[in-house]
Amino acid sequence: MSDIALPRRPTWLAGRATGPRLARHTLTLIALAVLLLPLADLSVVTRDPWTELGRMLQGLAWPDFAGVESPFHALGLTVSVALWGTLAGVVLGFPLALLFARSRLVRAGCAFVRAIHELFWALLFLQVFGLSALTALAALAIPYAGIFAKVFAEILEQTPRAPADALPPGVGRLSRFLYAELPLAWTQLAAYTRYRFECGLRASVLLGFVGLPTLGFQLETAFREGRYPEAGALLWCFYLLIATLPWWSHRRLVPLLLVGGVFLLGPWPAVDGGLLWRFVSQDLWPAPLLASDWAGLVDWFASIPKLGPAIGNTLLLALLGTVGALLVAMALWPLASRHFGHPATRLAGRGLLVLLRSTPELMLAFVFLLLLGPSLLPAWLALALHNGALIAFLAARHADGLEPGMPGLPASGRLAYELLPRVYPSLLALLYYRAEVILRETAILGMLGVATLGYYIDENFQYLMFDTAAFLLLVTAGLNIAVDALSRRLRPREVPLEDPCLR
Repeated sequence: MSDIALPRRPTWLAGRATGPRLARHTLTLIALAVLLLPLADLSVVTRDPWTELGRMLQGLAWPDFAGVESPFHALGLTVSVALWGTLAGVVLGFPLALLFARSRLVRAGCAFVRAIHELFWALLFLQVFGLSALTALAALAIPYAGIFAKVFAEILEQTPRAPADALPPGVGRLSRFLYAELPLAWTQLAAYTRYRFECGLRASVLLGFVGLPTLGFQLETAFREGRYPEAGALLWCFYLLIATLPWWSHRRLVPLLLVGGVFLLGPWPAVDGGLLWRFVSQDLWPAPLLASDWAGLVDWFASIPKLGPAIGNTLLLALLGTVGALLVAMALWPLASRHFGHPATRLAGRGLLVLLRSTPELMLAFVFLLLLGPSLLPAWLALALHNGALIAFLAARHADGLEPGMPGLPASGRLAYELLPRVYPSLLALLYYRAEVILRETAILGMLGVATLGYYIDENFQYLMFDTAAFLLLVTAGLNIAVDALSRRLRPREVPLEDPCLR
């Protein structure tokens, strides 16, 4: 009996080495996205998106600063919310970081609070504290506490143990931490706090989409009413705020910013303890559960509409956003690297990456929604462009630290044979780190009308159905925790990200 030749997998995909394994990961991810692409609603339902895009670009090119009402107050409030929210997150998260490695309960609690997006926390606290600074600060402080606890714990865990081991045997644990561990980790702790503050600025802008009077409130109003010159002026104010961050956020100015922020955040609302307790103990829980009516609880679960399609759209959009971010990062990172082009093209490439990564996904999706109409397409573009630009920026920074071994190669050969094989493992690791963030952003894009879980969460809050909204928040948190665990499992172990800001 003659042997039958069976098709063999290409040799460059075989084996357990890093290269073939990452190639299999990438091709599987792309193939899965292509296979599921027909299930996504990517239709364009507006008649003339190019004309509207031209009006937007014209407003960005010729902004109307005179037409903006109280821009400095909105900017000051945005900075104050971000600064005090980040500080509260540090105060709450640092003690948890010291217990993070030893307590499974602390790790689970931190995973839960950081799995829910800041805007969802804002919707929750809005029911108790109203449109006040307390709502904004709590919406930032609680998820940031979970994030700080996780990242600070990782930084402290990576601190060299030799200085602590060299101390005399009788030195207490607190003294060891203060004199031998904390000084070594201080630079990384401070660097991540600065990075999280920059994230807090973007989150503070987004809080305007739920009615809080930050810069995002004026931006949404101007875009929705078609006042694009005013929207362009507000966007330039925001970009200028981000671009000048290293100067006005110097550590010597932080105390002045904190004191000034106290006056901008007021007046503080009067908190009704009875109302707060009723909201926490009754409104957030299904009535059949509180009454131990198990048959009624089954009926309550059955009354939750379209849970399956909402979860499916959320996961599908997250997958498409992740693959889109990978493709955008692969296309854009050479534009900002010193190994390609000339100074003018590199400056333009870096400017494009800064523009895309500084603009929050929700804001990008809102603009694309005005252009293309309600479908998954605006959300997909927003997720891919923002996260892809962020990964491309970090990949270009990594590539700039490398020296090619074959200087005679043309640019295409230098990219294919020299730099891409060395940059790609860290690029893919960054993508897996961002996967959980992409899922969090996918959920909140439902607030713009995209049929993800966030759409139903926002709808139930509007109709004061707090128990259903709280249940959907739990579902969202569970999905984020599962995706985070999967991404940690798939992330290349050979390329640990030493920079804490990359986490």
